[in-house]
Amino acid sequence: MDEIDYYLQEDLGKDKDITSDSLFKDEKAEGRIIAKEDCVFAGLKEGKDVFKKTGAQINFLVNDGELVNKNTTIAIVTGPARSILKGERLALNIMGRMSGIATETKNLVNKCKSINPKVKIAATRKTTPGFRKFEKRAVEIGGGEQHRFGLFDAVMIKDNHLKITKSIEDAIKKAKQKVKNKIIEIEVENEQDAITAAKLAVDVIMLDNFDPKSGEITANKIRKINPEIIIEISGGVTPENITDYASFADRISLGYLTHSVGSKDFSLEIN
Repeated sequence: MDEIDYYLQEDLGKDKDITSDSLFKDEKAEGRIIAKEDCVFAGLKEGKDVFKKTGAQINFLVNDGELVNKNTTIAIVTGPARSILKGERLALNIMGRMSGIATETKNLVNKCKSINPKVKIAATRKTTPGFRKFEKRAVEIGGGEQHRFGLFDAVMIKDNHLKITKSIEDAIKKAKQKVKNKIIEIEVENEQDAITAAKLAVDVIMLDNFDPKSGEITANKIRKINPEIIIEISGGVTPENITDYASFADRISLGYLTHSVGSKDFSLEIN
C-alpha cells in the first residue's frame, strides 16, 4: 500500500462510495478538470496515480511547472462514472495543495533570482505528516530545493543539540567522526559561533534569525575563512523580507512554503 492507496482508503472506508454505488452501475462518463485560479500547476503524476487506482483514465493537457490561467481545462477524465467520482476529491485535493506550493515557490524563486541568479530557495521539514513527499516535490516543481528530506539524509546540528552537548566544537567533531559521506550542517545564532563552525570546515552554516545586515556581515567573514562553505539563511524569513537576504545567501530556507501556503482551487465538471 502506497500513500495514494492510504488516502483512498481514508475517503472510501469499508463501505466505499455509497452515494455513487447506489446511483450507478456501468455508466460511462467524461469530465473536465478546470483551474479556478491562476497557478503554477503541480500534481500530474499524482493525479494519474489516483485515477489509475480507481479505474478511470486521465489525459493531462498541461505539464508540471506550467503556468495555468484561470478557467483553463487542464485535464480530461474518462471511464466508469463511479471510478471518476471515487477519485475526484482526492485528485483535486492533491493537485490543489501541490499547485499552491509550486506557485508560491516560483514567485519567491523569481524575486530572489532577479537579485542573485545563484541563490536557491529551499523547503524545510515543516510539512504535513504523511504528505511530505508531495509537498517537497511541489517545491521542486516550482523551482526550489527539497533540502534534507528527513533526519536520516544529512547531519543538522541545531540549537537543542547544542544545549545538550554544550560545545559547538564537540558537536561538530563528534558528527565528523561518526557520520561519513553525508552533509554536515550547523545552525548558529550569532557571529562567533558562525566563525567557530567555519574554522571547523562544516559543509553548511545556517544563519538562524539573523537580520539582513548582520547576516551579510557574518556571511562575508565566513567566506574569508572558507569560501567553500554554503551559507544558508533561515528563521524569520517571509515573502516580504526574503529579497533582503538574496544578494549574499547561497540558500534561503523557509517553512512558510509548506506550512502556510494555501491550496489552489480546481474543479471536476462532468460533461
